[in-house]
Amino acid sequence: MKVTDVVAGVLSDARGRVLLTRRTVNRDFAGLWEFPGGKREPGEEADAALARELHEELGINATVGAPLITVPQAYPGKRLRLDVRRIARWQGVPRGREGQALAWVPLEKLHTYAMPPADIPVVAALHQPDRYLVTPPPAAGVAALVDGPWLEALDASLATGIARVQLRLPGLEPARVRTLAAAALERCQRAGAELLVNGDAELARELGTGLHLRAAQLAALGERPQLADGAALAASCHDAGELLHAARLGCDFCVAGPVMATESHPGQKGIGWARFAELREGVALPMYAIGGMGSGDIEVARRHGGQGIAAIRGLWAQPPR
Repeated sequence: MKVTDVVAGVLSDARGRVLLTRRTVNRDFAGLWEFPGGKREPGEEADAALARELHEELGINATVGAPLITVPQAYPGKRLRLDVRRIARWQGVPRGREGQALAWVPLEKLHTYAMPPADIPVVAALHQPDRYLVTPPPAAGVAALVDGPWLEALDASLATGIARVQLRLPGLEPARVRTLAAAALERCQRAGAELLVNGDAELARELGTGLHLRAAQLAALGERPQLADGAALAASCHDAGELLHAARLGCDFCVAGPVMATESHPGQKGIGWARFAELREGVALPMYAIGGMGSGDIEVARRHGGQGIAAIRGLWAQPPR
């Protein structure tokens, strides 16, 4: 099916609230809230299209700023590509010139507004981390001391601004995992970062952290596991079926890939960005791209609908000497 290009803008007021508009009757998703904008005409530049749409819809003269995210989304009978830009400034007072309701919404409450699927990843892009660090296990023979090299490296990683961490420690005995998990949680809390435990729901409940499901665990579950209030549930996905199941289960976000070939899987080709974007079309979940990723790939991920990137080597920092 032909892809319809749509542009939308993020307008923030002096209090940091974001403007949403409500879809009117006789339109798809009537009554749901969305970021203001509209269709891009053939041959029209995205910035010009968005400025035109905001004038027609809200009566303002807008200066379009930096790109935020481009979301490919499939609906029954149609596909669209939602190109979302920040609005640097505008003149005039926004009003619903087409009879639509407007709402200025605090950033932390955007997720409480019912939205079409394409707008949901935009909310995540505005206030959730664009990097998801997956920890490597400590080097063989290194003791799990609070001031050990592994925790120093975690501290160094958090100091770069990492705000979401998956604790993945394959091959370690359970007692050592618990010791490191407790120490890692303390450091993440001190840095204001979110911690998810890989695969161990019991440990996640014990510590009050989030849980990251491996693909095989995801497939075996029929309902969302019980976690602490506010704790995130995430999953690793490799195909459209796994993504749909993650969405049905109520996962808060997912990781998809591998996008590129990686050292840990020599000879295995990645799915590539085009396939990542195709997978993105089928669900409204925030999706991190994984596989050969580094911080320099965040912008590319956002252009293909990704929340950002997930990585081990690309995000794990070396401790200061």
